[in-house]
Amino acid sequence: MVQPQSSVKANKSKKGMERFLNGIERIGNKLPDPFFLFVYLAVFVMLLSWLVSSFGTTVVHPGTGEELPIKSLISGEGLQYILSSMLTNFTGFAPLGLVLAMMLGIGLADKVGLLETAIKKSILNAPKSLVTYAVIFIGILGNIASDAAFVLVPPLAAMVFLTVGRHPLAGLAAGFAGVGAGFTANFLVAGTDALLAGISTEAAKTVNPDIIVTPVDNWYFMSASVVVLSIVGALITEKLVEPRLGKYTGDVKKELEQANPLETKGLRNSAIAGLIYIAIILLGIFWPDSPLRNEEGGIIPSPFLSGIVPIVLFFFIVVGVTFGVTTKKITSKSDIPKFMSESMKDMSAYIVLIFAAANFIAYFNWSNLGTWLAVNGADFLTSMNLTGLPVIIGFSVLSAFLNMIIFSGSAQWALEAPIFIPMLMLLDYHPAFIQAAYRIADSSTNIITPLNPYILIVLAFMREYDKKAGLGTLISLMLPYTIIFYTIWVIMLIGFALLGIPFGPGVGMYL
Repeated sequence: MVQPQSSVKANKSKKGMERFLNGIERIGNKLPDPFFLFVYLAVFVMLLSWLVSSFGTTVVHPGTGEELPIKSLISGEGLQYILSSMLTNFTGFAPLGLVLAMMLGIGLADKVGLLETAIKKSILNAPKSLVTYAVIFIGILGNIASDAAFVLVPPLAAMVFLTVGRHPLAGLAAGFAGVGAGFTANFLVAGTDALLAGISTEAAKTVNPDIIVTPVDNWYFMSASVVVLSIVGALITEKLVEPRLGKYTGDVKKELEQANPLETKGLRNSAIAGLIYIAIILLGIFWPDSPLRNEEGGIIPSPFLSGIVPIVLFFFIVVGVTFGVTTKKITSKSDIPKFMSESMKDMSAYIVLIFAAANFIAYFNWSNLGTWLAVNGADFLTSMNLTGLPVIIGFSVLSAFLNMIIFSGSAQWALEAPIFIPMLMLLDYHPAFIQAAYRIADSSTNIITPLNPYILIVLAFMREYDKKAGLGTLISLMLPYTIIFYTIWVIMLIGFALLGIPFGPGVGMYL
């Protein structure tokens, strides 16, 4: 029997996509562990600094007008710097303290069960017609629990869909899309905001030592993204993904358990405690001559914004402790540091990675290679007349492709920020705007990169409902979310920029 031409083309297209994905996976698997990647890059910077400095290369700092020589790390001075600065590069790296402090509070709330209970109550109590929207919405907000949301939300979403008579894989896809592709968006200031802002600040200081990117500099943009992506994600699920899956005919009969009365009470008490805390903070801000406002009485900038990390930290401690005490998870004061310690164990891999990344960035900056590359790169882009929004979109697309081989968002930003932030700042772009362009690219592609370690976990959840499901099955389900989320996000980025809508308090497209 002759196969229809349309089927032949479809099979060829399918095989082509499989070859592409397999190629990405092979390339990615050949990359070293992120820790060693930064070690090798540090060695490369040492060699490059020696080579460039041997030609007597200098660069004029765009901010100060000072002529800076490219300094060799393979020299007496370089060796002294490497040995004397290694520990301070690590302990003084801004993202380290920011993220660890945030995770003390968020980790406590996670370990006592507050975040899981909030997710279950939010999704299960939503009207059936709004279940999809609730799943995407909760998935996006789930990044407050950092990577824990990847393990928490997708299986819960699958069980919710099964419970209401819908295909569980559609629920799993929606949950994974919310958590993964919407990872960077939130109404709340999360660990991701603190981490990326710290790296951005370090990179921006090579151009302007006084500039600071705060954790709230993308807040308005990311808050709007939650609403837009929740709607778009639900439509993708209901119009594209679920019809393709058809009716579920499997024999799995799982049902999602409702939160027990004690957990419900704990959630209620936590909400009350959180509202009281927010009311106290608002009272402190609007109190006459408040120390949380600046000298002119404004909020932008202010001690409130510069101190947003400890304020958010104490918020999660308050709601986490309230939930833990109510549910009897916390029965003594010693339980609080115990849960915090457990959350810090989950951060061990991040701490190890930051040791290598912090020193790589420090070597890059000390050698003045970062300034040299930024100035010459900006001049090159200007000579090509490649300025304005096209250069930002090009940078964002490049970031999306790089995420296919470097999954860790912090690791990738630590690689890109020292080069692209100074370069684009010289074209007058605000570092927080550059950061936003990176975040939308990195987040959108999280769910299709084979290097995402949580893809295998989600695949295991998928196989509970479909024994034949493979990596291609999962990626084919997630690809529509990636393409459409990223397209919508780029349109939003351009819209905010052209309409002059701030990305965060006092942050626009330009410096």
